[in-house]
Amino acid sequence: MKKLLLVLAVVAGVAVPAAGAGGWATVGLSELPGNTPAGGTWDVDLTVLQHGVTPLQGVTPVITITNGGGESRQFTGTPAGKAGVYHADVVFPSSGTWSYEIWDGFSRTHTFKPVEITAPGDGSFALVRVLPAFAFALVLATATILYLRRGRPRPEPVRLKEAA
Repeated sequence: MKKLLLVLAVVAGVAVPAAGAGGWATVGLSELPGNTPAGGTWDVDLTVLQHGVTPLQGVTPVITITNGGGESRQFTGTPAGKAGVYHADVVFPSSGTWSYEIWDGFSRTHTFKPVEITAPGDGSFALVRVLPAFAFALVLATATILYLRRGRPRPEPVRLKEAA
């Protein structure tokens, strides 16, 4: 009898957590909204995977954005033509710090780190990213040219014979 109770306890201990585990999903983003200016559109594809593996079809993910003043907007993802992928066009109406979260349409809301949305036409961020890349490319090109030229023999000057 004691062995039977022990077996039942072990089975119950395994079955109950497994039954309560239920479903969960992950949400992957095609890009982050950090480069989106105020009033611009963050075109994002959401990949919703059940248990982080199986693409979830037939769900309706919703992106909610909220600024520090409490202004909030919602954007619904629509099927993007590939299993488990949904597309949303998100517009941040003003500059400032915005938080965003995504209801995966299946099990829970996923929260992400807040982003700083810049005013339209503020190209300082883009310039900060482009200049180091340009400088690196210039240094790399110069080093490559110098490396390739180091092994070449220098041409000999041509001597012309004088007419006698």
